[in-house]
Amino acid sequence: MIDWNDIESVFLDLDGTLLDLYFDNHFWAEFIPEHYAQHHQLAPEKARADVLGRMKELRGTLDWYCTDFWSRELNLDIMALKAAKRHLIRTRPGAQDFLATLHGDQRRVVLVSNAHPETIDLKIDQTGIGPLFDRIISSHELGYPKEHDLFWELLQETEPFAPDKTLFIDDNLAVLRAAAAYGISHLLAVPRPDSTREAMDTQEFRGLGAFDDILGFFRDARGADAA
Repeated sequence: MIDWNDIESVFLDLDGTLLDLYFDNHFWAEFIPEHYAQHHQLAPEKARADVLGRMKELRGTLDWYCTDFWSRELNLDIMALKAAKRHLIRTRPGAQDFLATLHGDQRRVVLVSNAHPETIDLKIDQTGIGPLFDRIISSHELGYPKEHDLFWELLQETEPFAPDKTLFIDDNLAVLRAAAAYGISHLLAVPRPDSTREAMDTQEFRGLGAFDDILGFFRDARGADAA
């Protein structure tokens, strides 16, 4: 699937790629509307419609991913509420083994996430995968989400990479299209980011059902490198 001999950098998304998206889907679609209804004394149906409607308007923007924005917008302590549900944060099958195998290799492994830095810190602390990256980058540090072409230009400035020698894995098709437009050659989409939902059509992108699907190829390439 991937010729690892062509790869110098591995960029990995967090939510829905390395981590099960169930946490985020449950948190934003169920847990937050429930607390919003209680806090503002609204009917549950109206609270859910208000929250999800506002989120739909902002999808793909930096605010959509910003915990500070939603704390102000909803008058709720989003990070405290996330911490209360942190036990639901878990890696996808094979993700930790994949990262551990990549760790220490000459290929650079970078977490590239739209999540707010505080959210990344919470999830890294919960899963313990932080030391397995060479670098962790939030789009909030660059000022644009991964869906935006300027994100990739700014990423190039802060984390230089050769687009034709970079593997990028994400569950967001809009993000993958932006990466493709920038010239990243090796792109894989996660078809089932939420383990409780059906798989999606990854359309023009090759799907990566499990990390084991490419781990064997990587180990073979590493053995060839060592030889």
